[in-house]
This record gives sequence, C-alpha cells and structure tokens, in this order.
Amino acid sequence: MSMSLAVAVLLLGVADSMVGSYFVLFVTEVAGLTPLQTGLFVSVHGAGGIMIAWLAGRSFDIRPSRGYAAAAMLSGGVALWLMTVIRSYPLLILLAVTLLGALAAAFPQLFSLARHVLGDGPAAGRSVPLLRSVWSLAWATGPLLGAVVLTAAGFSAILRSAAVVLMVAACWVLIAVPRPGPPCPPGRHGSEAGPGLPRTAAVLLTCSVTLFYTAMFAGSVAMPLFVTRDLAQSDSAVGVLFSVCAAVEVVAALLLAAVPARISQRLVILAGMSCFVFFFTLTVAARGLTGLIAGQVVRGIAVAVVGAAGIRWFQDVMAPATGRATTLFANATTAGMVIAGVFAGGAVSLLGYTGTLLLCGAVTLSAAVAFALGTAAHSGRPPPESSRPSSPLDGPPPLPGGAATEPPGGHRPRTVLPAARRPAPDEPGRVPRRDR
Repeated sequence: MSMSLAVAVLLLGVADSMVGSYFVLFVTEVAGLTPLQTGLFVSVHGAGGIMIAWLAGRSFDIRPSRGYAAAAMLSGGVALWLMTVIRSYPLLILLAVTLLGALAAAFPQLFSLARHVLGDGPAAGRSVPLLRSVWSLAWATGPLLGAVVLTAAGFSAILRSAAVVLMVAACWVLIAVPRPGPPCPPGRHGSEAGPGLPRTAAVLLTCSVTLFYTAMFAGSVAMPLFVTRDLAQSDSAVGVLFSVCAAVEVVAALLLAAVPARISQRLVILAGMSCFVFFFTLTVAARGLTGLIAGQVVRGIAVAVVGAAGIRWFQDVMAPATGRATTLFANATTAGMVIAGVFAGGAVSLLGYTGTLLLCGAVTLSAAVAFALGTAAHSGRPPPESSRPSSPLDGPPPLPGGAATEPPGGHRPRTVLPAARRPAPDEPGRVPRRDR
C-alpha cells in the first residue's frame, strides 16, 4: 500500500466524517431548511454525486490522472465553505449537484489510483482492505474532531475546517501520490476476449451492493431509536456502540489484507453479508448493552469485509477498467444511501423500530441472494468484463478487445508476441509494472 495514498484517504475520510456527522443539523439549524427541503437536498446531492463520479471514472480509464481526485476534493472544499455563507435554497440545490456532488468522486478515484499504481500483483490486492481500514479509522476519529470544533466555534466552523482539510488533501494528492502510468492497452491481459459478464449478472451484482447499503444506512437510522426508546438505554450508549463498530472495522479490514489470494473473494463477501444478517438478529434479540455490543462487533466485521472485498471484486471483474469498476461500486453505495432515507422513514412509521431492523435483515439477505446468483457461474473468481451498455451507475464502455479469462491462481496469462513485433522495454506500447 502506498503511504501517500493512505494519507490522502485518511484526510478525505476525516473531512467526510466531520461533515457527515453534523450535516443534517447544520442545514436545518443554521441554513434554516425544513425537513422536506433537507430530504430533497440530500437526494439531489446523491444524484449529482453519482453522475459526476461516473463521468470521472470514465475519464480515468481513458486517461488516468491524479487530477480527478484532487479536483473532486477541491470542489468539495469550496462547496463546504460556500455553504457557510449561502442561505438561498435554489443556490444550495445548485451547489449540491455541482461542486458538492463532485466530492463523491474522490473516494473511488483514490481507490482507482491505488489499483492502477500498484498493478495486478499481490500488493494491489492488499491495498484495498488496507486503505479501507484507513477509511474506517478516519470515520472513528472525524466525528470526535467535529465535536471539538462544534463545542469551540459552532456548526459553520465544522464545515470550514473540513473544507481546509479537503484542500490540503487535494494538494497532497498532486504532490505526493505517484503519477499513474498510461491506460492499459486492450491486449495487456490477453489477445482474445473472455466469455464476459452477462447483463443479468451485472445487474444482480449492482443491485446486491445497493441493497446491502440500503439496509446498512436504514439500520443506522433505526438502531439508535431502538436502543434509546425500546431498550431504554442512555443516549451515550449509542456513541459507544458506533465507536465499537468503527474500531472493529479497522481491525477486520487489516486482517482481510492477510487473507491468502487462494481464498475465494466471492465466499468472503457472502460471509460478510451473512454476518450482517446475523447482526440484525442479535440486535433485535438483545436486552442490554452487552448484547448490543456483540451485535456491533459482528456489524463491524460485515461492513469491513463487504466494503473492502467488494471493491476488489469489482476491480477484478472489470479489469483493466479500474475507474469504471470502483465508481460502479461507490455509486451503488450512494444509491443505497439515497434510498435508505425514504425506506427507513416509511418502515419506522409502519413497522416500528424492531420491525424496521428485521426488515433490514431481510433486505440484506436479498442482497446476499442477488450476489450469489450474479456470481454463481464463476466459481468464486470474477470474470472479465465484456460489452454491455453503460448506465449512470456504470462507467465508460468496455475497452476494445476485452480481457482474457482469469485462470486458477489469480494470475493473468501473458500475451506472447513474435520476436520481431515484441516491444522493447522502453517503448510506449509496454506498460511498466508499478510496485510500492
């Protein structure tokens, strides 16, 4: 794992978590938005982020660059600073779909950079869980920093502080992160196209991730209310539970980096989703803080495993279109977050807190079934990407020529050219491998 990329992910995560923890309170108490306006603002922001991240992922695969990640973080920093002075709702909506929406592209761009810079070897496979552990660490510390800033200077200072962190992160990416090489040529992974990923499988994979994160975000809305109202626990207990989950996420992601490559990533992801179903069962069955903490341990493992192994799976499936793959996973996550708000509100109104948590468990089970069906034909190893239409959640069209099927062992075959046509080591047609 590149330490420069780890620092960039840490800075982005700290800024994101500082704002994310207090964003709704800011727009309602400081900007004066009504609940309906707040819901529309969040939904528009999510939709704008999906579209901009898709365009950035498409551009990365055509011309890899650190500039996309830096521009996304810089745009987000400017947007957060402007939000502290803008009170016009139409202007805030415009900001949500442009500069603030662009911030959604930063996360997949950093993970795309990591895969592109480190290549296809073991280092690249370990980089995703390691960077994911850094992201979890940022989310464990960012809200605490936000609380300190809030106590000292108020809500607006949180947004300004996060804006400064994002601007520093953008400069760091341009200065310290290694420059990515040229895009992978179509024939790098083999001279003939593999069998490809059917449209149905692609839809099932995307729906699976969306369903998983819908359950996760909706559960995050219902669980604090379940803990404080149904179980009569203190408000501080909610903070303890989320802190336990964040700490377990960090450890679980680090341990995931040590899992041997021969272990099926498909089975790892399915195990993570199964753990999440178990989390909802434990939480509903809990009658005290001990049971709730046990549930959060399971939740932390599940979130870390699906978040890290899921990104790696998509990158392997769609190689060498790294930008498109990472963006597809990130945008499916964002779609789940957008759906979760309405889903959680309606479920709590109709079913109560316990019923909502059980429903989230059922949605997670549906996500696991969709993922199992979408990957059933591949025996735990992702297939290469083939031609299929792009969508707003997807990235650019597949590269000409496709990619060869990945053989057992995870090593892609080399294309052997005749001696007369074999490029010299310093010729442009040869893509150098970049290690740490």
